[in-house]
Amino acid sequence: MPRKSASLMASPRPADEKITINVGCVDLGQIDLLVQEGFYANRTDLIRTAIRNQLAAQVDVVRQVASRKSLVLGIQHYGAADLQATKAAGQMLQIRVLGLAVIAPDVTAALALATIESITVLGALHASPAVKAALAARIH
Repeated sequence: MPRKSASLMASPRPADEKITINVGCVDLGQIDLLVQEGFYANRTDLIRTAIRNQLAAQVDVVRQVASRKSLVLGIQHYGAADLQATKAAGQMLQIRVLGLAVIAPDVTAALALATIESITVLGALHASPAVKAALAARIH
């Protein structure tokens, strides 16, 4: 399995993923009131804080389930060199990530097909459109 390299640790923080939520008018009004009163900088600040508080409250459950499902927690990077080594060893990867899985731009669709058996990502998968298209049937 590819390891986190020094270059990965030095790389910039990945861009945040955008989500869309529907909020009832009363909840939205309460959010706006808290923002107006200075408790939060803006709506996004309140929502991020609420999400972090809920995740902190459930941290043990997340860790237990991640462990049970053999999910790598955090950022996992797969470059062409990693996949070439996997191919040379005659192995196939079952990628399971809770966080961010990155298949580097230097990975071709053919190399990805030859080395990645399946991908399960709870979070975000960053890969070229060609790699995503090639692996579409293997992404769960």
